[in-house]
Amino acid sequence: MPRNNSKKTKGASGAGSIRRKTVKRNGKEYTYWEARYTTGYDPGTGKQIQRSVSGKTQREVAEKLRSITTEIDRGVYIAPSKMRLGEWLDIWTDTYLEGIKPRTKDIYCSFVRLHIKPALGAIRLEELTPHAIQSFYNALLKEHNGKPALSPKTVKEIHGVMRLSLKQAVLNGYLRSNPTDACTPPRVVKKELTPLNESQIAKFLQAIRGHELEDLFFVALFTGMRQGELLGLTWDCVEFAWDNIIVNKQMQLHQEKGINGYELVPTKNGKSRTIVPAPAVMERLKHRRSIQAEQKLAAGVAWQNPHELVFTDALGGHLTKSSVYRAYKKLVASIGRPDARFHDLRHSYAVAALRSGDDIKTVQGNLGHATAAFTLDVYGHVTPQMKRESADRMERFIKAVSSQ
Repeated sequence: MPRNNSKKTKGASGAGSIRRKTVKRNGKEYTYWEARYTTGYDPGTGKQIQRSVSGKTQREVAEKLRSITTEIDRGVYIAPSKMRLGEWLDIWTDTYLEGIKPRTKDIYCSFVRLHIKPALGAIRLEELTPHAIQSFYNALLKEHNGKPALSPKTVKEIHGVMRLSLKQAVLNGYLRSNPTDACTPPRVVKKELTPLNESQIAKFLQAIRGHELEDLFFVALFTGMRQGELLGLTWDCVEFAWDNIIVNKQMQLHQEKGINGYELVPTKNGKSRTIVPAPAVMERLKHRRSIQAEQKLAAGVAWQNPHELVFTDALGGHLTKSSVYRAYKKLVASIGRPDARFHDLRHSYAVAALRSGDDIKTVQGNLGHATAAFTLDVYGHVTPQMKRESADRMERFIKAVSSQ
């Protein structure tokens, strides 16, 4: 039987009580100090709600008690939560992620399931420290027990999930402060952009000629639309009368409980934008409309295109990102650019637009970036060459006017 000897002493300023306690476990005696204090009254029973803090010395416990009673008097006291991080993350993912894009929720949940809970899930919220979280981040960046190291970008995204979940825990009163605020996520080094140059663009256009996805690749290259935005483009957003395209949604893969499914969701930033593309792009879309009309006639009752998607298969079904990507990789490999990503078509458009004289604000609007500053940050490497070309144009102008 554990033995509990306690000696009560007077509490600091009469607030709460401090006592020395001795317990016996496995034949050994342990002595520590404990302070009990009242935080309020149970609204149902009217009884006092009492809590306790402990420490190795009377002074340590007295300081803790003084701090707590001061917070109680000021009305800012938050009772320590006994909930473990894993329990809270289950609540957070089930309750507080409604309204975000399905794919984003899938990613958050996978970070929680695969990385956060296995490493930190057993720690109580009140015992979760910045040091423990930082050590967790650092470990993810290293190979361990056969598990490959994660990229700095992925670890930074995991940090974002930790920060959001614990911010909600603070708002709910489970934590006094967010321990991730004191952590430093890894620095992500921006990858050098690798757009197609003029020669490669010419080769790419030759390679896609006659391909079943020729129109899709052409529109991607000369509008800068994201892959999901192209797959989610519907005919009501192609305004031939005004020669523009409205981008207000994207096709996104939603993975839940092992079942894969695509659905239309808002754009990346949740805002719509209008693109006024080159006439050649609108001609491509007219070509696509005529091809689709032929496919619909040939398919008959088998035709299924309920959303009126622009880019579909021969039966009206939506295209998948994986099938489009595989086709794209074969094409770029054939022109000597096997490293090119689909997103590099977007970069190719942006660089070509800037070099052709488009101002940064116009390019920002077409790409759907939040600010022109972000666009300039991404494509700032283009501006030195543009400045040189501007200087050359001015030199030609100077010579022309000087010769008159």
